[in-house]
Amino acid sequence: MKYFQQISVWKTIDSTSAVKYICFQNLENKKYCVQSADFFHAPVDEKQLFQSEKQIAELFIEIPLIERCEWFPSLEAAIAAHELDFS
Repeated sequence: MKYFQQISVWKTIDSTSAVKYICFQNLENKKYCVQSADFFHAPVDEKQLFQSEKQIAELFIEIPLIERCEWFPSLEAAIAAHELDFS
């Protein structure tokens, strides 16, 4: 059984919006992936926060990270690749 640590990384987009990257570190090999990115716009409501957390759990359970994600030696590299894939 593999263990993963969830890491949330925030990036400011402009004065009213930000993106939260949902990243994981494989504790066995110390590599990183980005599972998803959630975009938030001020004012943020509770429903949006709840939906974000619900989606994190559902994605994690539905398809194993090992199969779904590309893995990188650093958190920065994983986020850069995710941004490139979705730009």
